[in-house]
Amino acid sequence: MSQDGVFSDLVGQDDAVETLRRAAQAAARVVAGEQVGSGAMTHAWIFTGPPGAGRTLAARAFAAALECERAGAGCGECHGCHTVLGKTHADVRFVAPEGLSISVHEMRALVLRAATAPSGGRWQVVVIEDADRLTEAAGNALLKAIEEPPPRTVFLLCTPSTHPDDISVTIRSRCRVVALRQPPADAVAAALMERNGLTRETAVWAAAAAQGDIVRARLLAADPEARTRREAVLTVPKRLTGVGACFDVAAALVSAAKAEAAASVVESDAAERSALEQALGAGGTGRGAAGAMRGAAGQIKDLEKRQKSRATRAQRDALDRALVDLAGFYRDVLITALRAPVAVVHGDVAPQSEAAARKWTPESALRRLEAVLACRESINQNVKPEIAVEAMMLNLWKG
Repeated sequence: MSQDGVFSDLVGQDDAVETLRRAAQAAARVVAGEQVGSGAMTHAWIFTGPPGAGRTLAARAFAAALECERAGAGCGECHGCHTVLGKTHADVRFVAPEGLSISVHEMRALVLRAATAPSGGRWQVVVIEDADRLTEAAGNALLKAIEEPPPRTVFLLCTPSTHPDDISVTIRSRCRVVALRQPPADAVAAALMERNGLTRETAVWAAAAAQGDIVRARLLAADPEARTRREAVLTVPKRLTGVGACFDVAAALVSAAKAEAAASVVESDAAERSALEQALGAGGTGRGAAGAMRGAAGQIKDLEKRQKSRATRAQRDALDRALVDLAGFYRDVLITALRAPVAVVHGDVAPQSEAAARKWTPESALRRLEAVLACRESINQNVKPEIAVEAMMLNLWKG
């Protein structure tokens, strides 16, 4: 672990890291029975920032620092830090929606469990990775827990912003906000060279292509399939030659997202089903085992429902990554047309964006960029992806 300990992956977030370090050290003094200032540590936090800023990484690192056995230093080496980072700590729970939302049933069960005393004597920590996906009822259940928190329970919520569309105003008012920023590409590239041993050329390319998202930058640098998917997305603009082509390209983009999502969940789905069937007596003999399996049909159906919802979420996440890449291309066209003194995102396809900048007006490039962003928002509002992407492709073709 580097000298930054559990915070080593938070690239370009010096102010946020300093805030979290001070709070974790204050929390350690609370555990030791010392008096601390009223604002030094609080029981509810919101981590905000754009995609790639590291909201979940920050929350997980803070949780590790709270459980750190070395006075909240977040050393990254003790048992507390290791188990939190590995998501195996008994007192730290990570909540991520398997489907499109986090239900009230999940939240009530979580709040009930979080009210117990920490087994390790430090803190019960609840990390909600996508708090913007809480249903209204789930948000209300969480609010009650935040309003009347157990003495040693900390809630860490990750959400894109503090806008009411992402988190309720009432929950926001009871939390301390840590605002993360999009890390600069040069900082991400430096981290990739130092921690992953990448060459400067590869690190600079991956950092720019991932638009500051260090996790995606590592994936692009290491995974040929991820690079192939990105390259396919960046061919979209030149393939839009007519109305028919728009529908064909839309279908191909959605199909690729579905295939990527299916590949990402197939192993976990099979393992979950196998574990459930074994727990219910699959493979047993006799009338008792057969009866147990017949009675288990409802549980298997519930599992299939959860897995279907998770697959839908994975498809939308995969499609969103493609749309972010596409938005980066049209952003490159716009800044090239305007001769803006900033670097392009997709340097490896700069000739294509330069050619488009000569062909389109800046207004036309901006309309295309807005069409991609509108498609992302439509899908986020539960518009059927096929319809949203088809509308986007037609707008991209028309300009």
